Amino acid sequence: MSGNGARDGRDETSGSAADGDLSGRLERLGAQLDAKRPSAEHGSSPGGQQSGQSSAIGLAFRLSAEFVAGVLAGGILGWLVDRLVGTAPWGLIVCLILGFAAGMLNLLRATGAVKPVRPNGR
Repeated sequence: MSGNGARDGRDETSGSAADGDLSGRLERLGAQLDAKRPSAEHGSSPGGQQSGQSSAIGLAFRLSAEFVAGVLAGGILGWLVDRLVGTAPWGLIVCLILGFAAGMLNLLRATGAVKPVRPNGR
């Protein structure tokens, strides 16, 4: 038992020396990080703004594409109905209005204002 106690004592002495060395290194590292942090924040803020602008532009293009796709699909479908059935211009008018409504619904779904309807309430 006395051998274990002596060995434990040595571990505590070498452990406290290692803790002192470790805390010194930790303080130096903290000081170096603090010195570099202002320049890193200054350099990254324009990039952060640019990526925010890029995501906003991407969202704007997505939303406009959702709307335009609905209106174009309605217009093409209306034109086809008019050509096949001979109801000009009523098929085009009705389908354009339906395409406009579908485009608005797609916009609302894309922004999260309206939740998509799932069958059977799931």
